[in-house]
Amino acid sequence: MKTAAVTIRLDPSLEELLDQVCRDTGRSRSEIVRDALRRQLTLQLFEKARRQIIPFAEAQGIFTDEDVFKIIS
Repeated sequence: MKTAAVTIRLDPSLEELLDQVCRDTGRSRSEIVRDALRRQLTLQLFEKARRQIIPFAEAQGIFTDEDVFKIIS
């Protein structure tokens, strides 16, 4: 699999936190950063989908998470 390199700058406190997580988990910096980026991008996609769906849900009277839970329970 072809991979790409990305360079980022970290302030000292974030770098120390990253290194601590690496030590605690036995994972490399690259693994931790890839996982964090994957999670953040997935969250962004979810939020985008949610914003697109909200008008349709509101048209059906669904305004809160509780409304959704009532429907699916």
